[in-house]
Amino acid sequence: METSLTESTPDSEISLPPTSGDDGGERGPNLPTTDSMEKELGLKRTVTAQNWTGPDDPENPMNWPLWERIYHTIPSAAFAWIVTVGSSVYTPGIPDIMESLNVSTTVALLGLSLYVLGLAFGPMLAAPISETMGRRMVYFTSIPLASLFILGAGFSQTFASFAVCRFFAGFFASPVLAVGVGTLSDLWPPVHRAVSTAAFLLAPFLGTTTGPVVGGFAAQYKGWRWTQWPILFILVPFYLCSLGTKETYKKIILQNRAKKLGIPPPANSGPKGLDAVKFLLSVTLLRPVKMLFVEPIVGFFSLYTGFNFSVLFAFFEAFPLVFEGTYHFEPGFYGLTYFGNGFGCLFAVATIVIIDRLTFRKEQVRSLKEGRGGVVAPEHRLYPAMLGSFGLPIALFWFAWTAKKEVHWISPVLAEVPFGWGNLCIFASAALYLMDVYGPLNGASAMAANGLVRYGLGAAFPLFTIPMYEKLGIAWATSLLGFLSLTMLPIPWILFKYGPQIRAKSSFDTTKA
Repeated sequence: METSLTESTPDSEISLPPTSGDDGGERGPNLPTTDSMEKELGLKRTVTAQNWTGPDDPENPMNWPLWERIYHTIPSAAFAWIVTVGSSVYTPGIPDIMESLNVSTTVALLGLSLYVLGLAFGPMLAAPISETMGRRMVYFTSIPLASLFILGAGFSQTFASFAVCRFFAGFFASPVLAVGVGTLSDLWPPVHRAVSTAAFLLAPFLGTTTGPVVGGFAAQYKGWRWTQWPILFILVPFYLCSLGTKETYKKIILQNRAKKLGIPPPANSGPKGLDAVKFLLSVTLLRPVKMLFVEPIVGFFSLYTGFNFSVLFAFFEAFPLVFEGTYHFEPGFYGLTYFGNGFGCLFAVATIVIIDRLTFRKEQVRSLKEGRGGVVAPEHRLYPAMLGSFGLPIALFWFAWTAKKEVHWISPVLAEVPFGWGNLCIFASAALYLMDVYGPLNGASAMAANGLVRYGLGAAFPLFTIPMYEKLGIAWATSLLGFLSLTMLPIPWILFKYGPQIRAKSSFDTTKA
């Protein structure tokens, strides 16, 4: 990459060496900086809104100081965490809401399912806002609206109003999940993508783990309404802290630069007006549905991550049966048993980072040396999923046959560790793989398809979890899930071996490597 500098006379141009290598390495000790060369040669930078003015453009978020990039990363991760806390925090209050609002167990479970279903529509809401007004506007508009519906859910006097508020709370909270990974890609260079993605994905996975802990103690000592208030208590302070953030989306930054300096705005080769809205709906809804059925990579990986996600949400109903029914835990303390899943997620992040450094980065260096521009076959993203695929069946069978009175309660808690580890390893690999295979635009559609399946199954599973466990018993109901996970175990292994052939036959543009 070169930095173009122009003399005072507009027709004279000179190119200088880049400030740093593409691999993010530091400048050599004797290489002068671009700024010093500008001063020495009497040159000045040509400011444009068509693209960054060079690799060291100060408005490029990747060039912001480290503290500033961290400051912009924390709110997006915090929002992702608290939004997913909002899904599971409700479950310990189900017995109380059944009694208070006079509804059955299945009906009461709709409070969980409708919130999760609302989360499925995040990309549909986030894409038009972020594309036209930027990522910052997504955070600033969606969080207050979600907070109002959370408030409404807490004050509801009928289950109908409660269910409606829970759905729209999830619906308006979901855009922060959809736009969070985009914010990370704005702030951190591709060489750090695996690390930043794994760290970000840890937040929502920990959210589902901490929700029952908070909700358990709230429901036990204050009643079901207090399962809603902690969401607001955490959400509002983080929202206030985020008010000082700046826009990170390149397109909007360049548009703002053009308005400020009175120069031509960035070229917009895409559709405009109503056609632009239709295009965004196609990318976020129609194309994802199409990809589910015509793209084997998208379809099978979405099914796999969707199943894993649904088992996680099924556990929100199974755990009370195990730890309250079998081990006689109080609601607040049974919530603490979810920390086994949380520890597994922490181990997953470490696994992903280590594998990335040992495999993908080495392949990237080799690609640069061989003159292939750093392009790496996306299948090298699948190593964590291949390892994690063993974690789920091990965890489910372990949990199934040790969750009994004769066995200490710590055994089923420890069984959650390989589940959390495998679940996050598989999902992080899927996210990285889909983005690498299909690129930014089609990759966003592939992830939207994944989200629709993931949250759709996650919303449905809790509704039949309790009847399944009551009919089959803890051992065989969980074993059934274990056998299903075994049938899906080969998916990342098959994609690793046959991925290049499948990509070559795709009807969408895919990575050629």
